[in-house]
Amino acid sequence: MKFILSVNEARHEVDVDPATPLLWVLREQLKLTGTKFGCGIAQCGACTVHLEGEAVRSCILQVNAVRDKKIVTIEGLSKTRNHPVQQAWLKEQVPQCGYCQSGQIMSAATLLARVSNPSDAEIDEAMSGNICRCGTYARIRKAIHTAAQLGGAK
Repeated sequence: MKFILSVNEARHEVDVDPATPLLWVLREQLKLTGTKFGCGIAQCGACTVHLEGEAVRSCILQVNAVRDKKIVTIEGLSKTRNHPVQQAWLKEQVPQCGYCQSGQIMSAATLLARVSNPSDAEIDEAMSGNICRCGTYARIRKAIHTAAQLGGAK
């Protein structure tokens, strides 16, 4: 079945089964490989993208549920890669292996769009669905505070 998807401010026509997870459409059809496959059951957060401005897990979201909705992947967060969260991630040297980082960044950007200066508790709550196997949680929290100082959601 054919679908028109709005991804990163561009329209894309894809011909896939309606039950195909958005993650696989992004990675396989649109070649947007920044969104990662982690667990496949929406528990790790590696596949996080924005849907209408909210952080969602693309591994369980069927493509038929997202047509006519605005989707943003890590590649579309900032055309120049200078979103405050991206800048803060680099400044605070958050990544180790890096696998979870696109999902972490997308969740952090959603938090900062809602709360301009979040507390540690608000950060912990918002980021609780994102797992980092390297354990960089303290640096993630610090980077979110730094991003808030840099302008947050931009």
